[in-house]
Amino acid sequence: MPSLHEIQCRFARAVLEQDPAALFDHIVGGAMDAQRSLGIYAGNVRHNLCEALRAVFPVIERLVGEPFFDATAGRYIRACPSTSGDIQRFGKSFPDFLAQFGPAAGVRYLPDVARLEWLTHEVFHAADAEPLALKRLGALAEADAACLRLKLNPACRLLASPFPVLHIWQANQPDHADAIEIDADSGGDWLLVRRSGFVVEVQSLNVGEYAMLDALDGGAALEPAYQRALQAAPGFALADFIQRRILDATIIDFDACAAGLIPAPGRS
Repeated sequence: MPSLHEIQCRFARAVLEQDPAALFDHIVGGAMDAQRSLGIYAGNVRHNLCEALRAVFPVIERLVGEPFFDATAGRYIRACPSTSGDIQRFGKSFPDFLAQFGPAAGVRYLPDVARLEWLTHEVFHAADAEPLALKRLGALAEADAACLRLKLNPACRLLASPFPVLHIWQANQPDHADAIEIDADSGGDWLLVRRSGFVVEVQSLNVGEYAMLDALDGGAALEPAYQRALQAAPGFALADFIQRRILDATIIDFDACAAGLIPAPGRS
């Protein structure tokens, strides 16, 4: 007699891999035979997962067309089944899947457009964060840059692409009646995806801003992050950058505890 876990694994395989035979012996007969019962359930699961992908990747669907999107979604659902009970998490690996999906190879920018769409989805559902308290700004100015770590808003993400993905994304929004011809070789993008209230914004960055935010997002202290920005863009204006990004709540906190200067919130 198989264990419950084994039956659950067989059920998942029957539904997601369309392999119902291994489960027939464990289905109690009723008004419908086992194969038909499983077929209905499997069809509903695949439909719901496909619709979840369609909701997150509408630009991808517009670029490739509904039939191609549906066929691709079906392949993805079988190759990368959901591992979470939260359907909002389904689709995170879809951009990487597209990058390896032979039939989509002719559209070189497709994976990066999908990455942008996933980031807008992820940012929309990200945690809220309070802006940096003004009373802490004085301590920020006095902190040692070598150990100061600026913390980014959890509702922001970064994307670099060799393709003009922002233009492609904008040109394929619902308010554009007709698709616009895109030159994929017209230049790349450095992007900040952030949420302001309930609205997700996609901002174009210069290479220095991107290098700085990317270093901070990776946990670098202010000084080495600044050096990375200077390497990418000599003359990078650090003070202006910090001021703007505090005011728009991209930077929402900092930690200088290593220098013994500033207790982090909630610590004595």
